Amino acid sequence: MELKGLTAIVTGASKGIGRAIALTLSTHGVNVVLAARSADMLAGIQKQISNSGGSSIAIPTDVTSESSVQNLINETIVKFGTVDILINNAGVGKFSNVVDMKTEEYDRMMDVNLKGVFLCSRAVLPAMIKQQKGEIINIASLAGKNSFAGGSVYSASKWGLIGFARSLMLEVRDHNIRVVTISPGSVNTHFADKETNEPQIIQPQDVADTVLFALNMPSRVNVSEIDIRPAKKPR
Repeated sequence: MELKGLTAIVTGASKGIGRAIALTLSTHGVNVVLAARSADMLAGIQKQISNSGGSSIAIPTDVTSESSVQNLINETIVKFGTVDILINNAGVGKFSNVVDMKTEEYDRMMDVNLKGVFLCSRAVLPAMIKQQKGEIINIASLAGKNSFAGGSVYSASKWGLIGFARSLMLEVRDHNIRVVTISPGSVNTHFADKETNEPQIIQPQDVADTVLFALNMPSRVNVSEIDIRPAKKPR
């Protein structure tokens, strides 16, 4: 797939995996739309892309808000004409036993990790269907396929994301729209203050390179789900 000149929205682009994906896509000539809540952090990444000769815009966005997401799509189309790629990366995590989980923590994870994916995907589909091509890549988690104590709500949100993506893929494949779900294990991003800086752990760039792999598959192929684990078991 020729990426140069395409336009990609990356949610959760202000740090971690989203930042790595945004920077990687920009080096391949993609017009990158940086979406996250922190305007200051987005501005820093936009400047980095600009200094490297890339093209990007920063649009502060709350993926749980329908109006905020629609503004994101509208501004993207005004600037670049359409949306070719959506990277649903925004996510939050809180790990505790159900008995200790607060309702607002449950709501936050479900809203960001699942509702946000729904809102963003639904918002880009009219443009993608009109042009009869598009790529929707979801960053899920192996927690969406494997249960563990303390991860009940987080896992439920990611199981929901994977189920949503499997059905969406079947709905839009005849429009030449590919839906890919990438499920990493623990990534060195300090997500939910759980990851540690171990050399054997998955790095944000590893996930960004997996996104490139999915995008570069021949148009006749849809690698619908990709799991990523460390080559060796972390200590």
